Amino acid sequence: MTDNALHASISEALDGERIDRVVAVLANLTRADATALVESGGVRVAGNVVTRRSVRVSLGDEIVIEVPVREVRGGLVGDPAVEFDVIYEDDSLIVVSKHADLVVHPGAGNQTGTLVHGLLSRYPELGELAVGDQAERPGIVHRLDKGTSGLLMVGRTQAAVTSLIEQLRARTVSRHYMALAHGTFAARSGVIDAAVGRSDSDPTRMTVTASGREAITHYRVESSFDLPDPSTLLECWLETGRTHQIRVHLSAIGHPIVGDPRYGGVRGRTRSPRLWLHAFSLRFRHPLTGEDVFFEAPVPDDLRSVLDTLSTL
Repeated sequence: MTDNALHASISEALDGERIDRVVAVLANLTRADATALVESGGVRVAGNVVTRRSVRVSLGDEIVIEVPVREVRGGLVGDPAVEFDVIYEDDSLIVVSKHADLVVHPGAGNQTGTLVHGLLSRYPELGELAVGDQAERPGIVHRLDKGTSGLLMVGRTQAAVTSLIEQLRARTVSRHYMALAHGTFAARSGVIDAAVGRSDSDPTRMTVTASGREAITHYRVESSFDLPDPSTLLECWLETGRTHQIRVHLSAIGHPIVGDPRYGGVRGRTRSPRLWLHAFSLRFRHPLTGEDVFFEAPVPDDLRSVLDTLSTL
């Protein structure tokens, strides 16, 4: 079994703690597994192997943990090197903020290094869900494109997964995005109701087509800019969740998202280092308690820096 090295620096919260507790917290291991890892020589502090679990760490100590790869059903393995932010977690669900350029689950051309691999490293119980149609995406109930950042909900139990999927189908989940689009909008708000399906000429590309699946996107203008070229900051929200839906819909009405090379968003003088699309809010019913829960993730700095370059006349 191959090991993955987890590198960390001791923070104030862990200053003075025993090494077995530190390893358990940082590597998401049980205390027993953390102790076994320490005693087997799998932990180094300040470059020195530590084998006594009672050793205490100090603020700023550099620690290296050889985290065992966890094999789960479906042939997937956890990967602690995959980075993502946990906004909320309990025994039923996890809400994460996905970084741009992180693929959500394994697929063609992306068999390793996905969010699923990172989740399995931190939450190995998700491996129990890796059966049937969940084999490659345990716990995943909806997705974000690789280039889109923002919020995703993940079920930790089969009951939670079933509940979240049912809520999505019933269209009771509220998913809001911020998007920077090329051009100026005549109306302050609108609805794009146009079926989306795969392009006949390129199966990796989606398009508006009568033979596609129903797709409805709402939008509201937040800010308008004139320079360096006309552009508009939009809040968008979905009734449906088709692949590339917001990107395809905005492109179809002549306002592609800035920084989107696939759907005509790289043009003129208004540029972005990546797709300017961020899932900033998520509201749904908690699968266990039934209570309404709401989460937000601020627009990342790389996208905010683009807004700083824009102005009005």
